[in-house]
Amino acid sequence: MANKPSIPKGTRDFGPQEMLRRKYIFNTIEKVFQQYGYLPLETPAMEHLETLTGKYGEEGDRLIFKVLKRGAELERAMQDGGKSLAAEALRYDLTVPFARYVVQHQNELAFPFKRYQIQPVWRADRPQKGRYREFYQCDADVIGSTSLLNEVELVQLFDEVFLQLGLGVVIKLNDRKVLSGIAEISGQPDKVVDIVTAIDKLDKIGREKVEEEMRVKGVSDEAIARIAPLFALKGAWKEQRPQLEQWLASSTIAQQGLKDLAFVFEAAGQLKSAVLEFDPTLARGLDYYTGAIFEVKAAEGTLQSSICGGGRYDDLTGVFGLKGMSGVGISFGADRIYDVLLETGKFPAELRSSTRLLFANFGEAEALQCLKLVRAVREAGIAAELYPDKAKMARQFKYADDKDIPFVAIVGENELKQGIVTLKDMKSGEQRAVKEDELVATIRS
Repeated sequence: MANKPSIPKGTRDFGPQEMLRRKYIFNTIEKVFQQYGYLPLETPAMEHLETLTGKYGEEGDRLIFKVLKRGAELERAMQDGGKSLAAEALRYDLTVPFARYVVQHQNELAFPFKRYQIQPVWRADRPQKGRYREFYQCDADVIGSTSLLNEVELVQLFDEVFLQLGLGVVIKLNDRKVLSGIAEISGQPDKVVDIVTAIDKLDKIGREKVEEEMRVKGVSDEAIARIAPLFALKGAWKEQRPQLEQWLASSTIAQQGLKDLAFVFEAAGQLKSAVLEFDPTLARGLDYYTGAIFEVKAAEGTLQSSICGGGRYDDLTGVFGLKGMSGVGISFGADRIYDVLLETGKFPAELRSSTRLLFANFGEAEALQCLKLVRAVREAGIAAELYPDKAKMARQFKYADDKDIPFVAIVGENELKQGIVTLKDMKSGEQRAVKEDELVATIRS
């Protein structure tokens, strides 16, 4: 007996209903990207393994999906003890491939270069609600500029996207320079990566386990005690800023980070739908962030995970041979946004079907006339279809109901003689006769 077909854990099929909703998200985000002057880009699903490793930190490297060598190359690697079985890997995110692209095509680009990218990425993570092994990211980056106006623009871009999606969000903001300053005043600046990685988990595992993880990584109890004021910070940005300036007074890099944050908060102004909030424990675990860091959480629904993220990276291209090319970017987690919109009922009702009008089929003569009408309706920009088989009307009406098609056009023998269409509203059940040349206007109204 054949095994029941299935798909790998952490991946999903998307039916027509889901795809209409996903495209609504992608199209909304892409439209805003274009309004802000970003250009589209695509990179391969696979990169050389060396391109990806060492860019995401120790934990990130463990989640990279490696692709085995093939044929004779795999046989040689097996004979060599299996130390280098993989040569390529599936992309972990869109930022590192973007940096590789910029270096490879630097002589063809006008800087600062603004690009957006909407493609799937893969992570060998443990699947759970809101966390998948294959998922889409929607990225916008600007590279070749150190101006903080770019950070301000990305905050406003977040705000515009979620305004159009009708979803309330909180944009959390911090700066890695502030976190580096905290590591500096702790007395163990060499442990900045371990400290930041642990702090980033505060909202998930709590202070006690964060401190325990730092100890495991070699951070001393004395250093942890010096970091303690971070966990006691309360209030909004205006209340926390003077506390941080006093606490981190001896750190030049932290003071610069606080100054940069103050500029972004002031320049972003009053947002239309989002709330901009300072989060001193926000760290974003990726090693390549060096300045501002962003995280967006839904203010509605039960999903606690972030639905967007991003930050400033000063020299990501340097690992590929192009030094001093600063960039900043953000990423929308389309799958998590989908989950929140579905839970909160924020998808537009009309996304249930792409078809607005179904022509019923009464036989060959009627169907041939309907073909002409279908063509005219489609040319007018209205999605329409003709039921392909002559079947009982109950069956054809059920088809319309199952696909959430709002109108059915009936062209039987009598309608054919009179040059009219009987139009049925599937929601109200109302029927009325419409002249063929008035059909389009009636549907639109």
